[in-house]
Amino acid sequence: MDSLLQLLKQNSRFSDKQLASMLGTTEEDIAKQIKEYEKNGVIMGYSVILNEDLIDDSEVTAFIDLKVTPQKDCGFDHIAEKIMMYDRVESVTLMSGAYDLSVTVTGADLKTIALFVAKELSTIEGVKSTSTHFVLKRYKEKGIFIDKKNKNDERRMISP
Repeated sequence: MDSLLQLLKQNSRFSDKQLASMLGTTEEDIAKQIKEYEKNGVIMGYSVILNEDLIDDSEVTAFIDLKVTPQKDCGFDHIAEKIMMYDRVESVTLMSGAYDLSVTVTGADLKTIALFVAKELSTIEGVKSTSTHFVLKRYKEKGIFIDKKNKNDERRMISP
């Protein structure tokens, strides 16, 4: 991955001037490269990382693992496309290991997500089983420490 993309992944709010200074180029070159990345679909969008504990919101997030039967001629793609069309689905990822797809969903409460899994996801043709894991607390998200008291980690190496 090039240096510009790495910097944007760290902080998409860096200005073109800041990026140019860090990369030893001009603001115009940075703006042109970012526009090109956006046009070509390399940069799909920009997001913010929230400390949800500080927001007056009771929304619940869950990671749902699915075992699915791949379909002839399209493998897992058809099922993944069906799942990603639900509004509450934030991400769908093909995985290796015991489960095939990992789905991240949000809902108003545990029951909402449980009903979504029972009535929507598990009824899709080709879904063999699901395993739901509810997020209890976030410590780090995309390299950002959410729990500030863990930011200055002062653990020491312990030798046997």
